[in-house]
Amino acid sequence: MTFTEVGYTGGTTPNATYQQVCGGHTGHCEAVLVKYDTSQVSLDQILKKFWQINPAYYPPFGKGGQYRSAIFYFTEQQKAQIMAAKAALEKSSHRAIFTEITEASPFWRAEEYHQNYNKKNHGGFGSCGKH
Repeated sequence: MTFTEVGYTGGTTPNATYQQVCGGHTGHCEAVLVKYDTSQVSLDQILKKFWQINPAYYPPFGKGGQYRSAIFYFTEQQKAQIMAAKAALEKSSHRAIFTEITEASPFWRAEEYHQNYNKKNHGGFGSCGKH
């Protein structure tokens, strides 16, 4: 079984809220926590999907933005696997990948209206202050 939850991580403010993260002073990025059964799906399969969606071929504008491309790992084994996948993609695409790869820090669950946001908003995208 795979479970996802939307929230904020990578920053310094405990129990960060959407408004705080949008303010740009917490250092958090909006993130999806993925919990999965390794007997049903592998980290490589998850990474393959991530790289299809968000490979970050361009350097980020500024540091620590909430919409930066990032992968947060929990173990050194995951880190090694992620770094190897990134290197393989860079080699095959002949392009640098600017996705941040960082040790996981506390994850703060986003407000309920952000959970399954696209489904609740018919696939629409919001922006800070508009939801």
